[in-house]
Amino acid sequence: MKKLFAEFFGTFWLVFGGCGSAVFAAGYPDLGIGFVGVALAFGLTVLTMAYAVGHISGGHFNPAVSLGLWAGGKFEAKNLIGYILAQLVGAIVAAGALYLILTNKSDFVSIGGFAANGYGSLSPDGYSMTAALIAEFLLTAFFLLIILGSTNDRAPKGFAPIAIGLGLTLIHLISIPITNTSVNPARSTSQALFAGGEFTSQLWLFWVAPIAGAIVAGFIHKALFDKE
Repeated sequence: MKKLFAEFFGTFWLVFGGCGSAVFAAGYPDLGIGFVGVALAFGLTVLTMAYAVGHISGGHFNPAVSLGLWAGGKFEAKNLIGYILAQLVGAIVAAGALYLILTNKSDFVSIGGFAANGYGSLSPDGYSMTAALIAEFLLTAFFLLIILGSTNDRAPKGFAPIAIGLGLTLIHLISIPITNTSVNPARSTSQALFAGGEFTSQLWLFWVAPIAGAIVAGFIHKALFDKE
C-alpha cells in the first residue's frame, strides 16, 4: 500500500504541477511562463517526487513507464494493475482539484482545453494524427531509455531524478506545440475527462503511442544496454 500511495501522490503532483502551470500560468497576461515554463514545471514535478517517494515505489507516476520497466525486466507484471490504477486515480484527483480552483475564479467562463492532449484541430499548432503518433511514440521511447539508463546499477548513484526530470523537460520543449505533450496516459486521461468532447475521442492515441514506445524501449534496453 505504501508503494501505491507513493504512486498516487507522485502522479497527483505531476498533473497538479505540470497541467496546473499550463492552465493557470502559461498565458497569464504579461507575466505568463509560456511553453518553456510549462516544460520546466513538468520536469520539476518528476524530479521532486522522484526524490520524495522514488525510494518507496520506484517513482513511475505514469502507466507507460510502469509497462516500459516491465518490458525492460525491471518491474514485476503482478504489480502493473495496482500501479496503473493508483496513477490514474492520482491524476484524476489532481485534475479535479485544478477544476475546482479554475471554476472558482471570479470571471470564469469555460475551462477551455484544460491542458488536454490532442491532434488535428486540437493540436496547439495543427499537427496531424500521424505526427502525433510518431512524436508520442519516439518521445516516450527515449524517456524510457533515459529512465532505464540513469537507474542502471552501473550509472552514477543519486543523479537519476535529475536526468529524468531534465529529460521530461526536454520532451515538453519539443512537443508542446504538437500534442500539448502526453508521454503519460494517466496525465492525458485526467485532463480529457474534464475537457470532454473531442478530447475524449482522441484519448486512445495517448494510450497507444506512449505505451508502445515505452515497451519497445524496454526491450531495446534489455537486449542492448543492460549487460556488460
